[in-house]
Amino acid sequence: MSDLFSVFSVSGSALDVYKTWLDAVSDNIANANDTSPTSGPAFQARYIVAQGVNGGPEGTGAGVKVAGVSLGPAGGIEVYDPSNPMADKQGMVRKPNIDMGEQMTAMMIAQRGYEANLAVVSRAQSAYQAALSIANA
Repeated sequence: MSDLFSVFSVSGSALDVYKTWLDAVSDNIANANDTSPTSGPAFQARYIVAQGVNGGPEGTGAGVKVAGVSLGPAGGIEVYDPSNPMADKQGMVRKPNIDMGEQMTAMMIAQRGYEANLAVVSRAQSAYQAALSIANA
């Protein structure tokens, strides 16, 4: 019986990973224009590392999990902005090295993956409800 409902745990695990990925991308986009003094680190973008979960001796998949978070470079990029209160004597500040095109692409991929897994859960739920109504008829 547990194999019958494994679709919920597999797709549910993917929903968790995609939500974490979307949260990381949102955080990266929100902090893309942060500035810091050149003496300190820049905001470090977060990149989610996902890993498949082995389902047992058969080697079948049992979903996916967040295996970790990789951080972007702390050095960022130095930008000339003498009017910034954090600028050094040369008028330089440190900004995160975040590619907005890359972030938008990641956001679209994560959003589509989330939507696809949500559709799987919804369709499985409908199929199981239909099977239960036939069994109770």
